[in-house]
Amino acid sequence: MAAAVRTMLAVMDPLTKAQIRGLKATAQRLKASFKVGKEGLSLQFLAAVADALQHHELVKVKFDDFKAEKKELSPLLAQKTNSHLVTRVGNVVVLYRPKPAEKPAS
Repeated sequence: MAAAVRTMLAVMDPLTKAQIRGLKATAQRLKASFKVGKEGLSLQFLAAVADALQHHELVKVKFDDFKAEKKELSPLLAQKTNSHLVTRVGNVVVLYRPKPAEKPAS
């Protein structure tokens, strides 16, 4: 799975302001699914976040450790998980990755 995280760097369309507002509103009701701890952005952590994004589209990540580096790590986390950085408030980051369109059965 770690190799999949590294190879998922695809170009995504930017989000519109309306989409960002809607995602922020939805994220307010979510609890943090992941916490960045002592290990930082390890391959296992990135793989777990990428897997959660595949199933849920919208994920909250809290920085328990590395709080001083959160400004630098937040965009890196979004890039490594091939997701959009919706917002960063305090020590919490919200990531969004749309589910791929399903192909019709033939």
